[in-house]
Amino acid sequence: MRKSETGLSGVYIIEVDVYKDDRGWFSETYNTQKFSNLEIHTNFVQDNHSRSNRIGVLRGLHFQNNPKAQTKLVRCTRGAIFDVAVDLRKKSPTYLSWIGVELSEENQKQLFIPKGFAHGFVTLSDDVEIQYKVDEFYSKEHDRSIHYNDSQLNIAWPIDNPFLSEKDQNAPLLKDSDVNFDE
Repeated sequence: MRKSETGLSGVYIIEVDVYKDDRGWFSETYNTQKFSNLEIHTNFVQDNHSRSNRIGVLRGLHFQNNPKAQTKLVRCTRGAIFDVAVDLRKKSPTYLSWIGVELSEENQKQLFIPKGFAHGFVTLSDDVEIQYKVDEFYSKEHDRSIHYNDSQLNIAWPIDNPFLSEKDQNAPLLKDSDVNFDE
C-alpha cells in the first residue's frame, strides 16, 4: 500500500498491491495497521455504495458541516469516474483549491479526503459503482452541497451537460453556503 501527496494538505491517492493469477486478482483495499504506517489515522464507521447507470452522471459537490464533518476513502469498483475534492477550510493555504483524479476498476486507486473538503464525481463510463468509507455517520441536519459548476471554484469537469439530481441542480453557490470549516 502506497500513499501519494496531491498538493492539497491531507488529501492522498492510495494505491494498493494487486495480486493476479490465472483465477483473477486479489487486493486489500483497507487495513488499519497499514494506514497507521502511512500516518493516516481514521476510524471509519460506515461504508457506502453508489451506482450510476450512464456516462455523465455527476454527484456533488457534497459535504457535512461540523460537528458531523466526514473523512472519506473513495474507490471505483466498476467503470471509471473523475473524482474531485475541494478544500473548504477557510484558514488552509489551499482554500478553494481542488484536485481531480481518475479512479477506475482498472487502476484501483483510491482517494483519501479529510474533513473540511467537498467531494463530487462524474462518471466516465456507463454502469459505474463507487464504494467509500466515512468516519462519521450520515446526518441529514448537517448535509450540504455546493453547485458543481460554481465559477468561484472553476473545476475543469471533463464532461459537458452532466446528468444531475434535483438536489445537485439546486445546490447553492459557495458564497450562499453556510459552510463552517473555519479551521
